[in-house]
Amino acid sequence: MSDVTELDEFVKKFNNLKSEVAKVIVGQDKVIETLLLSVFSGGHSLLVGVPGLAKTLMVNTISKALGLDFKRIQFTPDLMPSDIIGSEILDENRVFKFLKGPVFTNILLADEINRTPPKTQAALLEAMQEKAVTVGGKNYLLASPYFVLATQNPIEQEGTYPLPEAQLDRFMFEVNLTYPSFREEVDVVKATTQNKEIQIDALFSPEEIISIQKLIRKMPIADNVIEYAVGLVGKTRPNSEESSEFINTYVDWGAGPRASQNLVLAAKTYAASRGKYSPDIEDIQAVAIAILRHRVVRNYKAEAESISIEDIINKLI
Repeated sequence: MSDVTELDEFVKKFNNLKSEVAKVIVGQDKVIETLLLSVFSGGHSLLVGVPGLAKTLMVNTISKALGLDFKRIQFTPDLMPSDIIGSEILDENRVFKFLKGPVFTNILLADEINRTPPKTQAALLEAMQEKAVTVGGKNYLLASPYFVLATQNPIEQEGTYPLPEAQLDRFMFEVNLTYPSFREEVDVVKATTQNKEIQIDALFSPEEIISIQKLIRKMPIADNVIEYAVGLVGKTRPNSEESSEFINTYVDWGAGPRASQNLVLAAKTYAASRGKYSPDIEDIQAVAIAILRHRVVRNYKAEAESISIEDIINKLI
């Protein structure tokens, strides 16, 4: 099968995938699409929203539709790193044996990741970046493909620990979930208060997902589009050559080089999902907010004047 034929086939299956997830999840179309873009780009996503917005159900449904193994960790203040990656135990023959933790899966849902202290949050760093963990000096590879989809309650709620910048930067997207509209909430209540089980069909295999990830990386992209992405990220950095007076006034910290890489890769996936064979500047702009919002830190002046991160990014775009 040629690359063009494979890409055309991907467009059909991508749309079918969104329809399959929509059987269970009412509304949240943009959120679902962004999570799927993350999967086919090979990146991780952070979902931010108050409890009760079906974050866990959404990730579980997506994993079923993708035909991937799924595990969930409920992060709590007393969770230890070994509860995530596993630990060595003495077996009946008094030989050390590694007992794998829930991190050994295809899709790991890190539920309420900001409810656990930084030491345990950091246990995910190697897994997210290296797709491997080290225990007792031995390196263990994780399954392929591998994704961490973490959920987070808004920081202003009690009992939460802000994620460190190093870990935030490892998430390709930050996806904000909002309350459903009146009509959507009516549909949710109807669907969830009846004795009706919905069957989700697996439309992909792990091998197909890996093949699509490789195909997307092979997509050609014009130099001016890459330069636009790098320039956009550069403009978020205060007191740099590219930054404006607006950024210098309202931003404390800008995005790093990983943001530029993620912008280009996500734009390729976004373009591919729409049947385009090469991304353009509009594709970069389409994914920019979700990629930059957790990497740009506004200062107290922006907060005092109610200027949001989205306002700042939109002004740059």
